[in-house]
Amino acid sequence: MEIRELHPWSVSPAEAVVIQKRLAAQIVVEGAPQDVRVVAGADISVGGGRGRGAVVLLSYPELRPLEQEVVEAELTFPYVPGLLAFREIPVLAEAFRRLSQRPDLLLVDGQGLAHPRRFGIACHLGLLLDVATIGCAKSRLVGDHGPLGEEVGSRTGLRDGAEVLGLVLRTRAGVTPVYVSVGHRIGLSEAAEWTLRLCRGYRLPEPARLAHQAAGDQTVVPAGARLSVI
Repeated sequence: MEIRELHPWSVSPAEAVVIQKRLAAQIVVEGAPQDVRVVAGADISVGGGRGRGAVVLLSYPELRPLEQEVVEAELTFPYVPGLLAFREIPVLAEAFRRLSQRPDLLLVDGQGLAHPRRFGIACHLGLLLDVATIGCAKSRLVGDHGPLGEEVGSRTGLRDGAEVLGLVLRTRAGVTPVYVSVGHRIGLSEAAEWTLRLCRGYRLPEPARLAHQAAGDQTVVPAGARLSVI
């Protein structure tokens, strides 16, 4: 899969902030993916100065695993809150490059617009790949919200003052919600509906859940799954 070259990766944290502010203006915050046949999930695990990035492709609507690519590599950018994309995307990008087909929709375990500079890792990946992308995070980075109903599908706005950054979404009764925000080329309500559509009884939607497993050293696509160490 082709990855767009939008900027260098060997930059300082101050330069990374400038890049985020510049690229944030290019994010498309509306749209509804059409003719979706392949969905992807992306996640990364980190330990000992190394990252293990995983991308999993699934068929839609069956959500049958099609392909898994996992890349393990050294992390060269320091840990800086709000700049995790510069630490993690170089590893994930190698996994995306190895994919044999292009997804129609991508779910990322991380923030989209719900980010201090409105350019989280889901926005960054969506722009690099030019794919409709949803940020589906397990924890909140910025913003506040009111009470949330217990029923599956309940949602409330994640706000920074008057600005709506995303939605707090109940994907499973009795468990903590997820934080959904626009990554690229999709509207917020459409992002929430797709997140629910891709759930199969777990807190995380299936593409993100399987990517999380793959990043944690579990093979979710036994036939042809690959691990590359660089």
